[in-house]
Amino acid sequence: MSNLRLIGLIAGIIGLVSTFLIYRGARWNRANFLFFSLFNLFLITITINPESINFLRDLLALQEHQRGRLLALLVLSNIFLMFFGFYSKSKIENLRIQFDRLVRSMGVVALDKAHQFKDHIKPIMVVIPAYNEAENLGHLLKSMPQTIDDVEVGVLVVDDGSEDATSAIVQENNCLVVSNPINRGGGASLRLGYDILKNTAAQICVTMDADCQHRPEDMPTLVRPIIDKKHAFVIGSRIIGQREKDSLLRITGVYTFGWMISLLLGQKITDPSSGYRAFDLTIMKTIDLHEDQYHTSELIIEAVRKGIKIGESPITIMRRKYGKSKKGRNLKYALNFTRAIVKTWWR
Repeated sequence: MSNLRLIGLIAGIIGLVSTFLIYRGARWNRANFLFFSLFNLFLITITINPESINFLRDLLALQEHQRGRLLALLVLSNIFLMFFGFYSKSKIENLRIQFDRLVRSMGVVALDKAHQFKDHIKPIMVVIPAYNEAENLGHLLKSMPQTIDDVEVGVLVVDDGSEDATSAIVQENNCLVVSNPINRGGGASLRLGYDILKNTAAQICVTMDADCQHRPEDMPTLVRPIIDKKHAFVIGSRIIGQREKDSLLRITGVYTFGWMISLLLGQKITDPSSGYRAFDLTIMKTIDLHEDQYHTSELIIEAVRKGIKIGESPITIMRRKYGKSKKGRNLKYALNFTRAIVKTWWR
C-alpha cells in the first residue's frame, strides 16, 4: 500500500471514530452523523480497494486516460465539496436567523421595561433605522408631523449600534429609541421596530431613512390611502415624483430594478429601492423578512405574494444633508440589491 493510500486509510478511520464519538450523545444529529460517516466509509473503501472507483472512471469515459481513476476521484471530490458548501451555508443561515431572533427579542424586552414606553406609541408610528446619524436626526425629528388628518403620529428610532450621539439626540426630541448592541443593517433594524409595534396599539407604520433624504411633508400622501382603505401598502416613488440631481448610474439602477421587480411579480412597481413607505401593521402577521442590508425590495415581493394591495405615491427625494452614504459604491450596491431581489423571489 502506498504512503498516500495509508494516510487516506488512517484519516478515514480517525474520521469515522471521531464522528461516532462526537454525535453519540447529547450532540446527536442524524443528518451530520450520516453525512460524515458515509464520507469516511467511502474514503476507507477507496484506499483499501482503489478498483471501487472504476465505475465512476468508466462513467466519465476516462478509462483510457493514464490518471483516469485520479481524475474521477477529483470530480467526485468537487461534487462532494459543492454539496458540503451548500450544507454549510444552510447551517450558517439557520444560525443567523436564530441570532436575529435573539437580538430582536432582547430589544423588545429592553423597551418594554422603559419608563412610559406606551405613552410614545401612537396610531401612526414612524420607524427610522439609524447608524451614526446624530446630525441628520437633530434636523429630521424637529420636522416630524404631530398628526395626519387628526390621527396622532409617533416616532421610533432604532439605533443600529451607533458610536455617536444618535440615541441622545432622539431622547432630546422626546421620541422613542431602542438600540441594537451591534451594527446589523437597516433591514435587521426595521424588523426590530416591527416586532415592537406588533404588540402595541399602533395601526399604521411608516418607514423612512435617517439621512434627511425623505421629507416629512410627503408623509400624508403615503398614509392617506391606508387611512381611506384604498391600499394596505403604499410606496413612495421618486420616479412618479421628483428627486434632486443624482448620479446617472444610480437613477439607471432605480429604473432597472423597477423593471426587474415588475417583470418578476407581474405588477408595476416604479421605485422598489425606496425606503419611504407606509403600510397597515396587520400585514406583518403574514410576512416573513430576512434581509439585513438590501431589504427594500424584500417587503414588496413578500407583500405581492401574499395578495396585499400595493399602491405608489409621488415623493421628493433630497440629497443627504450631513455625512456620507452608507450604501457603498453604486456598482456594489447594484449587485447586492439584484442578489436580494432574486434570492427573495426564489425563496
